[in-house]
Amino acid sequence: MPWWVRGCAAKRTSDITSIQLYINEVVLGTAFGIAIGPYGADIFDPRSWDVSTIFLTREITRIVLATSLFAVGIELPKSYLAKHGKSLLVMVVPTMAIGWIIVSGVLFGLFPKLSYFSCLAIAACLTPTDPVVCAAVVGGKYAQKHVPLNLRQILSAESATNDGLAFPFLTISLYLILDRTKEEAVVHWVLVGCLYQVVMGTILGAISGLVFSHLMKFCHQRGFIDRESYVAQYLALSIFVAGVVSTIGSDDLLATFAAGSAISWNREFDDHTEGEAFATIVDLIFNCACFVYIGAWLPFKSFTSPELGITPWRLIVLFLSILALRRIPAIMRLGLGVKHYSMVTLLPAARNPPKNEQELLAACLEPMVAFTVLCSIIIHGLSIPFFSLGRATLSLTMALPSTTPDWIQHAPTNTPNSPAPCGKATSASELNSCVLQEQQAQDEAGITAVEAGDTRTVEDLVNI
Repeated sequence: MPWWVRGCAAKRTSDITSIQLYINEVVLGTAFGIAIGPYGADIFDPRSWDVSTIFLTREITRIVLATSLFAVGIELPKSYLAKHGKSLLVMVVPTMAIGWIIVSGVLFGLFPKLSYFSCLAIAACLTPTDPVVCAAVVGGKYAQKHVPLNLRQILSAESATNDGLAFPFLTISLYLILDRTKEEAVVHWVLVGCLYQVVMGTILGAISGLVFSHLMKFCHQRGFIDRESYVAQYLALSIFVAGVVSTIGSDDLLATFAAGSAISWNREFDDHTEGEAFATIVDLIFNCACFVYIGAWLPFKSFTSPELGITPWRLIVLFLSILALRRIPAIMRLGLGVKHYSMVTLLPAARNPPKNEQELLAACLEPMVAFTVLCSIIIHGLSIPFFSLGRATLSLTMALPSTTPDWIQHAPTNTPNSPAPCGKATSASELNSCVLQEQQAQDEAGITAVEAGDTRTVEDLVNI
């Protein structure tokens, strides 16, 4: 079965359930991948292919993250980073640094076989939140109705920014492991991890976006390009920027976000693509196909590796600790970004048993990251459906009629003042009384609510 068929099947299922149950494509794609993977129907097993699984996973997540980060940059309001850049950095950098230290301490306490530097490297991979999972949380009809616009924008910008800023945390951890002295590791970190990767990647992305914006404007004014071509460039430029920047070894994720922000700086790109669904369709298909792959890739057997000190209860405690201690739980969205950084961590292939610290880190990294990503997808992907179910249950409970005997319900009332209509009820008791009185009036008249043309439901009465 081709990958695009699996992605379209998961997307179709996602359309149905996301509308009815608010379950997004991230959860459904992962569940579908597990179902058809080696631990389910065993018809799709990425680990059985001849190509390197690490290389393939890294490149798949790179493409999906590049398009998602580019989309976040384009969808932000005009000059958003110029207006909110300082507050965004204050929100991102200290939170990432504190969370990095906290998670490394938890890892060091739970997995005594790992050195503290190895724990720092694993914690760096768990530091970034994820724009794809974030889009699943802050996107859709439910979020648009219940989450304020400014909060959705800051969460999207935060997830995109810290996805790129995770590189310095990862590089300092690896340099402390691989370099001979700490002084040499710090020098490499400043020159390579900060300046070359982060700063240069951001500059290249911003320049690419500005050049592209002016080029597209020039072509459009002279009739060299039409509306459909504008939309096609959405996908082309994100992959182009990611490919160029990753080729020279800079931060490609931060570059694509900077490129998207630069293109939409004056909102002209949005004016030409407004109302087009092509970009959204491509993004959803990529996301579905990628999470189907992730679901089939998950190494469930590695979750129990006593020789490495990895047991299910330790992994559960690790995730709960991250959820409770690292940052506000609503912001803790782990997904493709975490998986991408774990694949970027280039270390020697682990032998069984590992012979040194690098091999032990390589062996422990995959199961820890995979388990955390799986739990994050489940928790945050199902948070809105559970919240919606709880809200609906509460509304139904508030409007349920009491257990008053029938002879009391049908007894005539001689109150001089008529009760307030249900639309003006201000409390649960008043609403309950209104519902009972409406039922009594209908029984006395010998008709039902349906026969009278009243098609209101309990939820309608609650929401009036």
